[in-house]
Parts: sequence; C-alpha cells; structure tokens
Amino acid sequence: MSLVVPSFLAPLLAAPVAVFGGGVSGEGLRALLAALGAEATIYDEKTGRGALFTLDDAARHRLVVFSPGFSPEHPWLAGARSVGIECLGELDFASLFWSGRLVAITGTNGKTTLTEFLTHALRTVGRDARATGNIGDPFSRLVVMTGGGARDSMAVCEVSSFQAETLKHFRADATLWINFAEDHLERHAGLEGYFSAKWKLVAHTDPDNVFVGSSVQRFARKFDRPLTTVAAIATEDQPADPRLARTPFAEYPQRENFLLAAAWWRTAGFDEAALHAAARTFQLGRHRLARVAERDGVTYWNDSKATNFHAVEAALARFTTPVVLIAGGKSKGGDLAGFVHRIAPRVKHAVLMGETAADLAFHGSTFRMAHSTCATLAEAVRRASELAAPGEHVLLSPGFASFDMFRNYEDRGEQFEQLVRTALRESGAPAASLG
Repeated sequence: MSLVVPSFLAPLLAAPVAVFGGGVSGEGLRALLAALGAEATIYDEKTGRGALFTLDDAARHRLVVFSPGFSPEHPWLAGARSVGIECLGELDFASLFWSGRLVAITGTNGKTTLTEFLTHALRTVGRDARATGNIGDPFSRLVVMTGGGARDSMAVCEVSSFQAETLKHFRADATLWINFAEDHLERHAGLEGYFSAKWKLVAHTDPDNVFVGSSVQRFARKFDRPLTTVAAIATEDQPADPRLARTPFAEYPQRENFLLAAAWWRTAGFDEAALHAAARTFQLGRHRLARVAERDGVTYWNDSKATNFHAVEAALARFTTPVVLIAGGKSKGGDLAGFVHRIAPRVKHAVLMGETAADLAFHGSTFRMAHSTCATLAEAVRRASELAAPGEHVLLSPGFASFDMFRNYEDRGEQFEQLVRTALRESGAPAASLG
C-alpha cells in the first residue's frame, strides 16, 4: 500500500524536513520521510545524533517534525514558528498516513498496561492490532512497517500528555482516559495545564467514543470541561467481578484498566466473554508491583514503573499493613508535602534515595514518617532488609523519574531485582523463595 500525502503537506515536503530529536521517534520519522521520498535533517541537543538547530538553518526548511521530549516552548520550536515554519509532533505527523482504525489510550497511570491488554484482546478475536505511540514502535515506524495499515487494522496508541498537547491533525476513533492525578508538573503549567494537555485527545475524538474514568470526571467538573453521559465510566470502588479472579485485573489498580476496556469493547460490538477470556491469558509487563522474592518471611516487591505519587499510593493500598518503602528519584514537580502526608500512615519506614531524598526526608520529619537516606540503591536494599520483620514487605515504588541514577525505570527495576536475588543467594535462601 502506497502512502498518500495530504495536499497541504506536499509543498512542505519538497524542502528538507527538520527532525528535532535523534532518538527512537527521530529514527522513526527518518524512516517515514524516506518512504515518502522526502529528505530528513536531524537536529539533536542531547544524544549527539544530529546538529544543533539555529535560525540560519531555518531558511532550509518548511516543516519541522519533533519528538515528544520537545516542549512547545522549546527555543528551537519557538524560533522555527517565528519564521513561519510549520511544526508538527511525531505522533501528529504519522497519523496523517494511517489508514486503519485508531484507539487512543491515556491516563496518569495504567496506560501502558491498558494499551498492551487491548492489543492482546483484539488479537485473540482475530483483529490485526498493533500497540504504538508512547510504547513499542513509534507511530511513524508502525506506518512504515505496515504501509499505512489496512482499513480494518487497529492501532492501539498510548498517548502521553507530551504527545497530546500539540495535536493538530490526529483523529482517534475512540479515546480511553483511565485516570488523572498529579504528574509532569515540571513540564505543564500546573494541574489544569496537565489536564488541558490530555484533554486535547478528547477534542480530537467523537464525543460518543470518549470513555473516561471516575477521577477524570471529577477533574472535568472542576475545570469546567463537558463530557457526555456515554463517556462517564464508574471505575473506582467497584464490586469484585468473579470472572476476573486470578487475572491481573482482579484487584485495583489494574481493575480500573479493565473497566475502561470493557466499556469500549461493548460499544465496539465485540463479545464481552472474549474480553474476559483475554484477561485470563494476559500477563502484566515487568516492574509493575511484581513479587520478586521472599526471605525470612519478608517479601520484596518491584514497582519501579511507579513514577508519580498516584502510582505509589495505589501500590501502598494493596497492602494491609505498613511497608518498608524504597522511594525517591528525579523530581517531576508536585506537592511533596501533600504526598508524604498521605502515605505516612501506610509506611513503616521510608528508605529514600536520589535527587528528591533530602526534600522527602524533610517532609518525613514534619509528618512523623520514619525514614533513612541512602546514596545508592544497593545501600537502600540493605537498609530496607534490616528494617523489615517477618511477615512484612519491602516495596520499591519510587514515585519519581529514574533519570538521576538510572537509564530508565526498567534499569532501576532490574537492578533492584538483581540486588534482592544476590542478597538471597548469599544468605543461602532456598531457590523456591525467588519470585
């Protein structure tokens, strides 16, 4: 299938296209532009995979396509716009060449799991479904690999607030917005700014095909954003569903993901029994509140994917007694005092590390949350092991980004698991205790 270039875009592609960002999205864009017969020039300020962009370079270009790491106020984008260059985000640009159906997934937490689950469920009923966006292959790469997709193909697209905030042309057949809580305030102008970025997805979807969870509804009322009655799905404090027993969705927080999936699934005309069957064969991705091992009655849990306050609070809610919590990392903004105040009753002792450790310790003292500060993850694991008694839990649920100490949250989680397993082997713990 050949890719059809929209008429408004053809003259912009006649000149070399400036691609801001030389990472995964940038490489996907390079491949897509090559498939379109267009020339790409990579500009990158971090990875060293491209040149730095100046206004002298702007004269060569009519179009900039940028990776989600570039905020709308980035000086390069501001400079390009000032001389009349059209600027489009990677997701927005790629969507112009997608011929199939598109289901957009967003939320403060759970969007990766919901994207993976819906893709899995659609495949179990024989649909050609691909996960893309903020997960797996960027949308631009998927477009190249599939030739733009067949009309009955399904792109299940995880969309972050960074991707949503600059959308112009993107159109979703349906949008599922799981939840909303404080996050990414280092990028967005306050909580309403963060909400507005995600709301762009709602504005780019037919109102009758928008599905939002309970917390999104509360903030929509707070910020005076209208929702249809079809959109409002009760996702919090719902009774147990015996059909979900022994699946990842039996309990919260994953239960919320299934309720949003089921709402869309029914509207799309699929058999609900097939969705429950898919839940029984679905496996969660790594680093999401996963049991790692048990030693001397102490159980260790890896929740490295928890990079915001809401995720940590959801993880702590799973335990009936206070836990030894390993937390801290690179700040994403937000109300640290409020966060510590909320979690203190659920934490026996907080072992703090990373860029935010000192601030967390300050608020820990204010709210009488016992705490220690450690310089490394290895030190944190040793300290947590000393503090936990038989029958208790050690939980890595950082609440912050990983980039101050690790390559990413996966690296953080893998290092934690290795440290725990090494400690168990050195202690002579039986192999059966390893998760």
